[in-house]
Amino acid sequence: MIKQIQWSENQVTPQQVPAAEQEVKQPPVQKSENQLTPQPVPASIPPVKLKPSVNSSRNVVESVGAIPNELYDRLGLTIPRWLLWVLTIVFGIILSGLLASSLALWTPLWSNLDQAKDDEFGANKQDQVKVPGDLWTKLSQYKLSRPMNILIMGIEPVPGAVDGSPESFAGNSDTMMLVRLNPSDKSIRLLSIPRGTMIAIPEQGLTKVSEANAKGGPVLAARVVSRSLNNAPIDRYIRISTSGFRELVDQLGGVDVFVPEPMNYQDQASGFSINLVSGWQSLNGKQAEQFARFREEGMGDLPRVQRQQALITSLLQRLNSPTVLPRLPQLTRLMRKYFDTNLKMEEMMALANFSVNVERDNFQMAMLPGTFSKFSQDANSYWLNMTGQQSLLNDFVGVNITGIKSDNRPVSIQRVAVQNTTNQPQLTEKVIIYLKQKGFTNVYAIPDWPDSQRQTQIIVQKGNRQTGIDLRQVLGLGQIEVSANGDLGSDLTIRIGKDWK
Repeated sequence: MIKQIQWSENQVTPQQVPAAEQEVKQPPVQKSENQLTPQPVPASIPPVKLKPSVNSSRNVVESVGAIPNELYDRLGLTIPRWLLWVLTIVFGIILSGLLASSLALWTPLWSNLDQAKDDEFGANKQDQVKVPGDLWTKLSQYKLSRPMNILIMGIEPVPGAVDGSPESFAGNSDTMMLVRLNPSDKSIRLLSIPRGTMIAIPEQGLTKVSEANAKGGPVLAARVVSRSLNNAPIDRYIRISTSGFRELVDQLGGVDVFVPEPMNYQDQASGFSINLVSGWQSLNGKQAEQFARFREEGMGDLPRVQRQQALITSLLQRLNSPTVLPRLPQLTRLMRKYFDTNLKMEEMMALANFSVNVERDNFQMAMLPGTFSKFSQDANSYWLNMTGQQSLLNDFVGVNITGIKSDNRPVSIQRVAVQNTTNQPQLTEKVIIYLKQKGFTNVYAIPDWPDSQRQTQIIVQKGNRQTGIDLRQVLGLGQIEVSANGDLGSDLTIRIGKDWK
């Protein structure tokens, strides 16, 4: 018996809210006629706050499912088995959010511009959901019936605010991402939105998207993001405080990250400092925050977005470690304190079940397309440029914009950056010559990548995986990664590995 989570077609989205005071209604949960219905729980049961997450592979789920009862008892875990299993499955999406937390991760989409007017919306938050005792044991009964967009924001520290309090979520968003889960192609796509992206707030004029949450809460943040993306639907939100990210990384036992160059920064006023050396390192929570927040001069927020995406990948891989399992009780307490979401319990069930079946290649990341204006007073202001980006918007956001075409250029005329990771400097020129012989017209070299790789990597910078497949057919090798971690000026980046002959 299957329970489908049906996001109502006439759901409330930010662009449909004419004023901040308008009530936001949650989409109903559609259930099949013959399904089992979770039994109601008396109101006396205390509220339980659970958070969603995304898993990048099935390994964690399979390993947890294979744990015998004896091992569970030996570990001395005090949480229910259903929570242990679900947390391991779902952890991916929450981690994504977390990583950005200094990333401060992610933030809600509807917040309290007017708390009195948002009572109905707030009533659906997880800390008010009553959980039937056997609900999570029936995870496979819940299915996503249509695509879902979740706005995630990491909130900057708010001076004087108590961690986990409403005030701690009232600052600017240090990180913002739009995550799309699509059951039609079994994919999860993450679109990073640079904090300097220029948006228009009604009656306030132009400002950066990072200020929307502080000016009007998640309702306003969702509204301006939606309108900037042709009224894209935003169904739910997750937000997290900066402190939560640091503590999460510490509870995971650190995270292994490659630091491409030394990072040094001192802010005497705030006392915040960054001091990281280059190379592979196991970063603790404080160091991971430094890695995520470091910003180079003249590049705006873009390199920082790249590091945040790299950190997301590393955090997801960290979840495969067997040392994470005994830490789940502490992680549960962290999520309750530092996360805020309006996902309903049934929706979380559907998200958890969906995440189990997402293959690694179907977890993709991209950056909102744009450019820096030469005429802006603020050199870090980032202006949207949707030229040729219809495919990206359709795949990562689910919208079609009239007048904007897809980028259908053959891979041979797209911008291809070549980066060497080996100790054979002549390989860069060999690859460029080879591609030009194959008819490529826009190939160029970029400085070597300091981390040596055994396998050649093809980084798809603009979100269209098919271009990576086409390039791999020409090269005859290469592992495809859809992310924004290649050269910022390229459509595709080739990182030459030791497998190149």
